Amino acid sequence: MIKANNRQKFISQVPSPIYLAIAVLIFAASSSVTRKIVEIGQTNLIDGRNPISLCNVLFVGNLCALGLMIIIFHPDWKLKKLKAISRKNWILLTITGILSGAIAPALIFTALGKTNITNIVLIGRIEPILTLLLSFLLFGSQVNLWTMAGSIVSVAGVAATIFFGSSGQMMNLGQFQFGFGEICVAIASIITSISTVISKRQLQSIPLGIFTIYRNILGTIIFFLLASFLYGIHHFVDVFSPFLWQWMLIYATIIVVVGQLCWLTGLMKATPTQLNLASLLNPILAIVMAYLILGEIPTLAQYLGGSLLLIGVILSFIGNSYQSKINRELEKSSAIEKMDTSIGFRGI
Repeated sequence: MIKANNRQKFISQVPSPIYLAIAVLIFAASSSVTRKIVEIGQTNLIDGRNPISLCNVLFVGNLCALGLMIIIFHPDWKLKKLKAISRKNWILLTITGILSGAIAPALIFTALGKTNITNIVLIGRIEPILTLLLSFLLFGSQVNLWTMAGSIVSVAGVAATIFFGSSGQMMNLGQFQFGFGEICVAIASIITSISTVISKRQLQSIPLGIFTIYRNILGTIIFFLLASFLYGIHHFVDVFSPFLWQWMLIYATIIVVVGQLCWLTGLMKATPTQLNLASLLNPILAIVMAYLILGEIPTLAQYLGGSLLLIGVILSFIGNSYQSKINRELEKSSAIEKMDTSIGFRGI
């Protein structure tokens, strides 16, 4: 008991920005690490199949995350709390679970196999822009000139990346060509932003533990059924491969367990300003990690898009900080709002 209390005291004494910094660094590396272990699987085929396929990584990663969430949040799953959730909220929770827990991750993992990490990072920045736009149009959320200017510049950066920086398999749309991976990221960002708006506006009364575990369970089941329908049940034939689990234990320990624990611990005392800063640094670090881990060198188009996005994010950060000074209620973000802060791909 004494050791447990000392450990808890030590955890509480570490400043929340330290935990957020560790989490952001891990999440920034997650896409590159995922691509790297898939490449390792391609050199260790089993009967011609890659045991560390993207589908297997997503499925097993979700299971590892579920185990972590159950350990952390099981006190929330009491019958009294479950009965307190209205039927409308269960329906909305189910919708967000399918959107952000199954479809969006599946699209991101598809994109990981079709385009480079830098494009995924840059185009993924459209998510907070869409979330802001939807919040403004549907709920009349306040948007200052700084934030509006930042969003416009960021949209220009995303457009530059899509039109001039596409790679891999291409799709024709009229006279324009788009990369298939880039389209997957854009659709995933749209889906995630819709889910985020629903979560922030309609699901604030639901305990974070119920929200995260239910979304994870539903997302895992839906993804498994969807992949089985599209590719056949044999697509998961190597899901129990010792070689897969050898690498997934490393992946899950670093990306899922350490990353998520640091993120959740940092959220306890983090202010919106600190979360905005984390959101600002994540794409920059993700591009750096892609270079260090995969050797990806940004193209001129990606430099252009990334520069515009960086300027846009900085302007939005200034706007958010200015708005927080005017309205201190913004410092009282709910747990779900903080959990859904746009921080890019988190490995699951």
